[in-house]
Amino acid sequence: MIIPELPSYLSSLGGEEYKGFIISLFTLTAGLSRPFSGKLTDNIGRIPVMVLGSSVCFVIGFIYPLISSVAGFLFLRLLHGFSTGFKPTGTVAYVADIVPVHRRGEAMGISSVFGTMGMASGPAIGSEIALRYSLDIMFYTSSALAILSILILIGMKETLPNPKKFDLSQLKINKDEVFDRSAVPPSIVMFLTVFSFGIVLTIIPDFSVYLGLENKGSFFTVFTISSLMVRVIAGKVSDKYGREQVLLAAAFLYAISMSTIAMATSPIWLFTGAVIYGVAVGMNSPTLFAWATDLSNEKNRGKALATVFIALEAGIMLGALLSGWVYANKTENFPLTFMLGPSLVFFAILYLVSRIRKGTTKTLF
Repeated sequence: MIIPELPSYLSSLGGEEYKGFIISLFTLTAGLSRPFSGKLTDNIGRIPVMVLGSSVCFVIGFIYPLISSVAGFLFLRLLHGFSTGFKPTGTVAYVADIVPVHRRGEAMGISSVFGTMGMASGPAIGSEIALRYSLDIMFYTSSALAILSILILIGMKETLPNPKKFDLSQLKINKDEVFDRSAVPPSIVMFLTVFSFGIVLTIIPDFSVYLGLENKGSFFTVFTISSLMVRVIAGKVSDKYGREQVLLAAAFLYAISMSTIAMATSPIWLFTGAVIYGVAVGMNSPTLFAWATDLSNEKNRGKALATVFIALEAGIMLGALLSGWVYANKTENFPLTFMLGPSLVFFAILYLVSRIRKGTTKTLF
């Protein structure tokens, strides 16, 4: 909801050269918090972890309007990352708990549909509120929606058998608790594919304005609606024909979409790239989480999913940082910046092809 307006908001504070940090600082904290959220998900339960993540969103939305310096804004982005570090880890583990194994991909697709609906409506609504009212009202609205999610969570039944009471010792993370080895394959693919998402989140708002679009959230709405249309179908297909086959097709679409966006000279071509990008995301996301769940031990499900999320945050963070550096607020750098995406997706394609040829579905490499 707030992402499309953040680059110009940071510029108004005098921090135009720090646009790459808007996403990268957020994902840095999210990534660092994943081992904690994974461990707590497996110990105190799925719902408390989800509530904590939503609570951070609720509180932070009220603080943004109080910030008047670049340093304060960047620090707040750092804190805001805790929301993403906790909420999705608990959510995906919860979904995995309540569905049969043979419909896991389909279930991940259904779950992600609702996240996609929020992502589809959020950017456009956020930008519209900012245009019609103010940025402050946009921030307050985001907080109001976060509190609604907390109210829903409170009425849900915990799925973790025999959850423990929280104590400070659970915040101590040992070396073997940082990541789960079983989740390495989906984590590799996640990192290489979501690198492009860091580029999109950082550069698309400026690129939209460059192409004459008033609403900076339009691209996000188009690609998330496109993503919405294929998620359940992709999940079902991966249940029947295999995770890696679906992921390989998604990787090719990632490369095509980012190349299309790089060559866009009008809103039509930008939205064409957005549609293809949405299909790629819709195929990629639920399939990766279903694959990670397949490979994981049930007792360490939270840790395995947190490992994939660490890869997600690392990919987005690196994509945001590098794209902000290459773009450097120069419009002539748009094509080169967007072409960074296909360069990493190429390695995901090679990795998946090698696994499919070897027939490896349950091993690390």
